[in-house]
Amino acid sequence: MQLSRRQIYAYVAVAAVVLAVGVRYVVLPKAAGPAGGEPLVLAAASPPPASPAVAASPSAAADVVVYVCGAVKSPGVVRVPAGARVADALALAGGPDARAELAAVNLAAKVVDGQQIMVPERGAVAAAGGAASSAASGSASAAGGSATAPVAPVNINTASLEELDTLDGVGPATAQKIVDYRLASGPFKVVDDIKNVSGIGDAKFAAMKDSITV
Repeated sequence: MQLSRRQIYAYVAVAAVVLAVGVRYVVLPKAAGPAGGEPLVLAAASPPPASPAVAASPSAAADVVVYVCGAVKSPGVVRVPAGARVADALALAGGPDARAELAAVNLAAKVVDGQQIMVPERGAVAAAGGAASSAASGSASAAGGSATAPVAPVNINTASLEELDTLDGVGPATAQKIVDYRLASGPFKVVDDIKNVSGIGDAKFAAMKDSITV
């Protein structure tokens, strides 16, 4: 029996429907999972537990090292926390002894690394001033009282902060710079070397040069 073209098309369409139904009920259930009909659920991988945060301890401020000398019970190098005062460093050096002239030391000043803290003996400053006054009086008498004798010069290599502060054009900040410079670079070789200190130019040097020595 010869089929017409329309019949062939009809049979092909029916065959395609049957094939689709077969795939739906035969192939797909096997790929769907276990026979129980319950879908296979893949559990998502759990992320690894986070490491406990390590609390970063605040960085401690670095200590500073200073040299305490003069009229103290245990002169030497001591270590104090940053921001400490002269009184703290003095306490670590055993405190002042019976000879100390504490009025000549600024106990409330903050210390800086490498600083030298000199505690003078009682009467030492007055004796130095008296000697200078005597020399000035003797020179004035020899000149018939018509001239003023120069004051004893300040040794910029050994002078304390208080002594440096008496120089023309030098305040507490500049005095500290002078001490810091000689601790870092060594003693001044000539008086002109003081111009290497920050803040001391030709004008300040001219005002103090006759009052200093090395």
